[in-house]
Amino acid sequence: MIAHGVSANILLVTARLAEPDATGPLAVFAVPHDAPGLRQVSYTTVDGVRASDVWLEQVSVPAGALLNAASDTEACIGEILDTGLAALCAEAIGALDRILAATVEYARNRKQFGVAIGKFQALQHRMADMVLHIEQARSMSYLAAVRCQDGDPAVRRHAMSAAKVVIGQACRFVGQQAVQLHGGMGVTDELDVSHYFKRLMAIELQFGSTDHHLDVFANQLN
Repeated sequence: MIAHGVSANILLVTARLAEPDATGPLAVFAVPHDAPGLRQVSYTTVDGVRASDVWLEQVSVPAGALLNAASDTEACIGEILDTGLAALCAEAIGALDRILAATVEYARNRKQFGVAIGKFQALQHRMADMVLHIEQARSMSYLAAVRCQDGDPAVRRHAMSAAKVVIGQACRFVGQQAVQLHGGMGVTDELDVSHYFKRLMAIELQFGSTDHHLDVFANQLN
């Protein structure tokens, strides 16, 4: 899945250079979007982003399309992806803050049995749990921002996976609680909550799901 793929004039394609045993070094090629043999199918994701699936069949590019012949591509890509993951974590915090604020505001104004539902202790407990998840996620987002360009790949990966696990869990828990506390209105397009919920669900899966990063983190402990 390539986000905004159909909007790009150039696609950066990773591929291994040809070797007899097909295990050549990884490289990055700049491929024009209209190159013969390149095909895209566009669609809208759950959070409203345009994305596409890309097929390359016998695509040929000139030698100048090879962008990084003299560098360690795998190391560079790892650092780039981790920087993108740190940015995604920061976006998640903004969405979490907004969906919490909308939920608290709704609880103050929505009345049941003549009383604002925010007065009910059971709902207060749920909103308090939302705050706890968000604050834990915020701390891990700071860690991701600090570590995303660490020169030691193992240290960087350990921190990024830990951050993605905590933030992914917060995205799912806080998003679901917000929708439930809003009731049926929580899934309607008229409220921001539904849109933030869908974005949080997409973030939880981007750059590796919570389960994936939990496995990565656990394997690093061995």
